[in-house]
Amino acid sequence: MNQAGEFLSVRSGAQPSSDASVFVIDAEKSVRESLEALIAGAGWRPRSFNSAKAFLACPRLMAPGCLISDVWLPDLEGLQLQRLVADRRELPVIFMSSRVDIPLIVEAMKAGAVEFLTKPIGSELLLKAVRQALERSREALHREVEMRPLREAYASLSCRERQVMGLVIQGVLNKCIGAELGISEITVKAHRGKLMRKMGAHSLAGLVNIAALLGLSPLRAKTRPHAAVRPTGQSSSDYDRLGTNHLTTELRDWLMGEAASDRGGCELPHTAFAAHL
Repeated sequence: MNQAGEFLSVRSGAQPSSDASVFVIDAEKSVRESLEALIAGAGWRPRSFNSAKAFLACPRLMAPGCLISDVWLPDLEGLQLQRLVADRRELPVIFMSSRVDIPLIVEAMKAGAVEFLTKPIGSELLLKAVRQALERSREALHREVEMRPLREAYASLSCRERQVMGLVIQGVLNKCIGAELGISEITVKAHRGKLMRKMGAHSLAGLVNIAALLGLSPLRAKTRPHAAVRPTGQSSSDYDRLGTNHLTTELRDWLMGEAASDRGGCELPHTAFAAHL
């Protein structure tokens, strides 16, 4: 059976979902047309393109959808395209290929592809992959709805409030934050109160959880180097014995700098410091 006929061989059993779009990228017109007919017959909205460039020129749709793309495109390799749309979590990718390339398949799946299908493709197999991809798309959109208020709240913070937040979520004391940023402790408290209200956090633990959801790393602000924060009862010479391979680069650099300078600084309880270990 030819490739186009293989796509059209089975068209029953699909659950119609007119709110979903299925994007198709393939250089061969016959493949695009066959897939369009199959997708429309399943109750989804097909949109096809003959190149990655044509697809990327279209505006992003924040609605359920998925992308079916040949891995070998005339203007862009499929894995390159996958990297370009990696931030579109609402658009899972299904790859097609006329030949088997195991390393390529492994790389695509590790990068998050829903499926990697070899042409000619059975219709039921393709429809199953599309259903799976659309379910993943809806889940991503649901998470986006939940995360949007947090992202908007973080975007509303001033530069100084973000600096203060970055230090607060490490458990750094207000007086040490002030010393590091070159502002008074009273000003730190004012910034801290504002950012807590903006972020909708009622406690430090709540703020840390919000930061984790946003993917924020608790990094030291690169400002005044003399304002060091040291765990209570621990000298800078002890840092060598802690081991630093597991720390963030920024924090590790700071710790090593402190070990070299052995300057005094604000005290930070061991429990707060342990969050980095």
